[in-house]
Amino acid sequence: MTAWAASSIGMDAERLTGELVSEMDDVPFEIVWVHQGDSLQIEVSQKDSDRAAAIPPSGPVTVWGVSFAGSTRTRWARLGLPGGGGTRTVDDWAGQRASQSQSWLGFLADASDLLAGTLDPDMVPALIAQIVVPRLATWCAVYTADAGHGPLGLAYLWHADESQIDALREELDHAAIPQAENLTPLPVQLADWQSLAFPLLARGRSLGMMCLGRAGRFPDDVAQLAEDLGRRAALAMDNARLYAQQADANRALQRSLLPPGTPAETPGLDYSVVYEPAGETNEVGGDFYDLFATGEDSWRFAIGDVCGTGPQAAAVTGLARHTIRLLAREGYDVASVVSRLNQAILEEGERARFLTLLHGEIRRTSDGLDLSLISAGHPEALRLRPTGQVEAVVTSQSLLGVFPEAEFTADHVHLAPGDVLLGVTDGVTERRAGERLLDDDGGLSRLLAECADLSARAVAERIRRAVEEFAVEPSADDMAILVLRAD
Repeated sequence: MTAWAASSIGMDAERLTGELVSEMDDVPFEIVWVHQGDSLQIEVSQKDSDRAAAIPPSGPVTVWGVSFAGSTRTRWARLGLPGGGGTRTVDDWAGQRASQSQSWLGFLADASDLLAGTLDPDMVPALIAQIVVPRLATWCAVYTADAGHGPLGLAYLWHADESQIDALREELDHAAIPQAENLTPLPVQLADWQSLAFPLLARGRSLGMMCLGRAGRFPDDVAQLAEDLGRRAALAMDNARLYAQQADANRALQRSLLPPGTPAETPGLDYSVVYEPAGETNEVGGDFYDLFATGEDSWRFAIGDVCGTGPQAAAVTGLARHTIRLLAREGYDVASVVSRLNQAILEEGERARFLTLLHGEIRRTSDGLDLSLISAGHPEALRLRPTGQVEAVVTSQSLLGVFPEAEFTADHVHLAPGDVLLGVTDGVTERRAGERLLDDDGGLSRLLAECADLSARAVAERIRRAVEEFAVEPSADDMAILVLRAD
């Protein structure tokens, strides 16, 4: 209330307040004086009051009445200020209260949508503070504990007047912020502010405190609203932390499935790989690649596609990559590696998923590269000659994880200097634009024919860009591209 507004009618206001209080039951009640433009409104509220009737005030009031909100009964009256008309009606005030109630409900709905819209745990405290200020309080400080444990620290502070933030921060540094034990708001002792700390509790865990400050007392409806908002904010904070923890665990597991590295030096061999898993949070999917040295002038490579995408496919990806590396370095030839991998996938039982694979061994010779390779149900490998001629160079054999009796035989291919071998997964060949696939009518061969005399990296990038531009919508399938070029 503006202090000067009531100075001229102070005695009448005190007398009217006494009259209203005299009608209260012998239980706690609340008195509020509100400056209403051309009048002073005096409200005396009490919960669980049985009185329904009221005696008209004896003084010169412009309007008076009794209103109910839930279990709270409010006796109120207005005194006109000098020079004012004092023309508000009972219905005006009741409508204002109803309108404010609707406004609070809309505020809570909007706040819930904002809080639910972020899964970044560092953003939630900032959102809480900026939702609260200035609607519920002049400033808001959100305290959290590292990893949900230990002492509370200030995570975010916001003030309606940004120039006051630094001074308020210094004041809060010396304030005793209570630890939450239940949902009851707790007072915070600050010199110039009425401050309340609302616990942030979710799923039985204390996540921190939300401290609100304002120049005057906290009305009951504001305090109740802040308490409700605190519960929603705590749940949003806990959801964001759980999501972040799960995302960190997923990333750590996915990175463990990526190849440990490709050879730094490959004399006589120029190579490049492109790998793009489907999904915003996936680093590993059902497609995979690998290239590793097995001797001074020999290497093994693999490019494969596990049925499906996501974590379940990534589990089989890890099994395939580790099995290939282990068996190849133990000296098993290409056919033996593929055969044993087939058995390993079948032994996974219900968790098994079928797998297509292009696996080969590269040996450097005086006139290029000799390759022994097997295509187990995989899209055909293509060889590009410097003249622009493109041809398929391997015979497709049984895919893996389906037939226990499957037998595999390696094909032998020679790459002369300048020749390129391209291996891709079906994320390339089956890239769809309407009813058309990228590889319809030899589309991939035509793309590769345009890459004569390019480096392995340039070929891989040309294919990747063509896949991206083939359709407007993002690809829903993992994609891997492996390019080998004889120097």
